[in-house]
Amino acid sequence: MSIKNIAIIAHVDHGKTTLVDKMLLAGKLFKDHETPGELIMDSNDQERERGITILAKNVSVIYKDTKINIIDTPGHADFGGEVERVLNMADGVLLLVDAFEGPMPQTRFVLQKAVQLGLKPIIVINKVDKPNCRPEDVQEMVFDLMFNLNATEDQLDFPTIYGSAKEGWMSEDWTVRTDNITPLLDAVIKYIPNPRIEKGTTQMLITSIDFSPYVGRIAVGRLHRGTLKEGQQVSLCHRDGSIVRTKIKELNVFSGLGRTKVSEVSAGDICALVGIDNFEIGDTIADINKPEPLPPIAIDEPTMSMLFTINNSPFFGKDGKYVTSRHIYDRLQKELERNLALKVEETSSADSWNVFGRGVMHLSVLIETMRREGFELQVGQPQVIIKLIDGVKSEPVEELTIDVLEDYSGKVIELVTRRKGELLTMERKGERTVLEFTIPSRGIIGLRNNVLTATAGEAIISHRFIEFQPYKGEIEKRNSGSLVCLETGTAIAYALDKLQDRGKFFVKPGDEVYEGQVIGENTREDDLTINITKTKKLSNMRASGSDDKAKLTPPIIFSLEEALEYIQSDEFVEITPKSIRLRKISLKEHDRKRQNK
Repeated sequence: MSIKNIAIIAHVDHGKTTLVDKMLLAGKLFKDHETPGELIMDSNDQERERGITILAKNVSVIYKDTKINIIDTPGHADFGGEVERVLNMADGVLLLVDAFEGPMPQTRFVLQKAVQLGLKPIIVINKVDKPNCRPEDVQEMVFDLMFNLNATEDQLDFPTIYGSAKEGWMSEDWTVRTDNITPLLDAVIKYIPNPRIEKGTTQMLITSIDFSPYVGRIAVGRLHRGTLKEGQQVSLCHRDGSIVRTKIKELNVFSGLGRTKVSEVSAGDICALVGIDNFEIGDTIADINKPEPLPPIAIDEPTMSMLFTINNSPFFGKDGKYVTSRHIYDRLQKELERNLALKVEETSSADSWNVFGRGVMHLSVLIETMRREGFELQVGQPQVIIKLIDGVKSEPVEELTIDVLEDYSGKVIELVTRRKGELLTMERKGERTVLEFTIPSRGIIGLRNNVLTATAGEAIISHRFIEFQPYKGEIEKRNSGSLVCLETGTAIAYALDKLQDRGKFFVKPGDEVYEGQVIGENTREDDLTINITKTKKLSNMRASGSDDKAKLTPPIIFSLEEALEYIQSDEFVEITPKSIRLRKISLKEHDRKRQNK
């Protein structure tokens, strides 16, 4: 049976996960009456809520006596560590593009990696059933993008398939509707090359790690040359050059959504090895007598850091199961094994760590995962990594794309240029305008909220890291101070009502609050300490008209990312399984005053 290894590249919400599900159905993985209703591929809770792919996954389909290994890739530039590993396993890529929107910046990031690796693309233009779609224009846009990414002649001579994954059909001509997606599977068999198999001893690069509570860590990768057998003695070549002898206890290959145990795997297939200890991503499994390691995977460097520390607020330990520094440290170490683009450094204090990642989203996914697992922790304001390059102070710069209704484009340009952004291009697409900027990563922190407010929630924002450039100078910070709680207790409607003119609140009546908690945003630039736990003094004199019910504006509720982008340098976000609170690092007002002096 021949093998085809393909990776799927697509922007968020262009229908990648739906398409993979339809391919699994076409490969007769399920009988028609037991078709699963929900998305099979984005199985992680956060992936479904955010509508993005975070972790790369493997599935396979048998079609016309060919085994097609489908590798799902994350579309977001923050998960670059995942992308590089995944593309190492593929021989070709399916580039999935929306028939109206065309290729997007996040697609460009993954496609660039694929072009550099010399992978052959098949273009799938999806959602041609949508009104006002423009498949021919989109195909031209893809060609231009590939050309700009320095694709070879062979890569530019790509086949294009049109269709609607949602309605379950694909065709070589978008005006001719079929009733199945076999034209796409036929194109995969016709155009995607068979795995390149070199002569020589066994070589397999470990590109991802699976985990099972029964057998521990499982090494997943593609066998580049040679064969592997169950019970075989092999060499494990580490990145640092050391070589250890080990034994494969069990061999699995991917079939459908699961794995099947086999006795032997030949070169070109993607397999999982059980029983290998102390390996890392990027290590090579090689021949026992003549080990030849493969070059390890190069990973993009982190651009942002955050301070992680234990929760020491007055409410610590109320919600979470894991609250000690040992719990948090062990969890971060476990994350380092899988999450290639992450780095953890210890600080001078025993219960806090600097965690480095690819962006606010990359780090917030980790924090959200920990929160759901029952951890309590506090994190500081995201800090951009500043480097000295040839003696020049340099910072990460990103390409920012904002798709917005034309009426709002002026406001958006003003907001971005205030944060040292530079407008590159402005392109009209119907009623909408697509604006492209370069902007320092520092400028993106907190920008999303402002842009969504200014555009009545209409903007589509995406950004990707380009390079380090000389430091661009100071950027204006949030120009409003915090409302800080004076006493620990319960928020009272009467007190909130009397203080409404001071700013916007983040808490509602009945919420438990503590001294030093940030409970709102001040209308002025400085911080203001207020008491919202004060009740009304009851007397036997009735004042006419003053006993009306308190009319309160609903509080602002932050998502985790919004909270991380909102806080100032002297504040923490306190994260527990049930709540996200903002607080001052120093809870006592006299301590804060002393520090400010």
